[in-house]
Amino acid sequence: MELDCLGMRCPLPIIKLAQRLKNYPEVVLLSDDPATLPDLTAWSRMTGNTFEILGANTYLVKKLGEEVL
Repeated sequence: MELDCLGMRCPLPIIKLAQRLKNYPEVVLLSDDPATLPDLTAWSRMTGNTFEILGANTYLVKKLGEEVL
């Protein structure tokens, strides 16, 4: 599942991501907000969810405890 948050500013990308993760165990987040990386880092630490950087403005976010088949 891809979530396009390009052009959105903090806190919208994280809010939309949290909403999307309610229905999907894994989300590819597209965000060009300069605050995305520090926001994702803090949010992941608080929620236990994980993320990895796939490329410029592209992050793979996985919900805690979810196996993706």
